[in-house]
Amino acid sequence: MVADALDSLPPELGRSMDNVAVLVGDRAEGRALFGLYEGIPLTNRGGYAGATPDRITIYQDAICDVCATIDQVEAQVRKTVIHEVGHHFGISDGRLKELGWA
Repeated sequence: MVADALDSLPPELGRSMDNVAVLVGDRAEGRALFGLYEGIPLTNRGGYAGATPDRITIYQDAICDVCATIDQVEAQVRKTVIHEVGHHFGISDGRLKELGWA
């Protein structure tokens, strides 16, 4: 589902993603999260050479806990992937909420 969500992004966004690994985990330790972006957003990169890849982690168990159907899981996975990719591009939580992705 995560791969499908990434494949659904506009091609120009996919081509613009740089040095980011997308992972699936069970759940965030001590936090109620569907996903987490860790890294340096593209908009803040200067002197970035040699940095380890940014990470987007999608938390499977946390999503499945709140969804009753496979369709709901697919929709939440897609929304979460788009939200975390937005952070990779430097979009804040506030702006993602305004756009309907939070």
